[in-house]
Amino acid sequence: MTNLATAEASTKEFPLVMVQVNQQSFSLEYAHSRQQRAQGLMHRQQLCEECGMLFNFQRNKRAQMWMKNTYIPLDVAFIREDGSISEIHSMQANTAKLTKSRYSVFYAWEMNQGWFAKNAIKVGDIVTINAVE
Repeated sequence: MTNLATAEASTKEFPLVMVQVNQQSFSLEYAHSRQQRAQGLMHRQQLCEECGMLFNFQRNKRAQMWMKNTYIPLDVAFIREDGSISEIHSMQANTAKLTKSRYSVFYAWEMNQGWFAKNAIKVGDIVTINAVE
């Protein structure tokens, strides 16, 4: 199976959502149900450079993310209900160690490790979430 076929197969399980930050737009996989949030990016061997996932917790909460069965090192940006990024953390692959938000958040956005820094996306930036595709 090619990388493109793998990416297409994985996105069939998740709808796509458009997010905008710093005048840039990104199409992300969208985990909004409990089952989708539990699965997240588990069992993926790779993630394309601009691929990622937005988790919608459906309410404000102090979120916890883990990397069990996730084979790609990731960064997570925790996002408040108003769209502001409250913190960004690096997460190591395949560990049960919890990465917890310090504040109540509505969303978490996962990308390849180093992606947020490479794209100059930082704490305090405002993320706009558009309609699900």
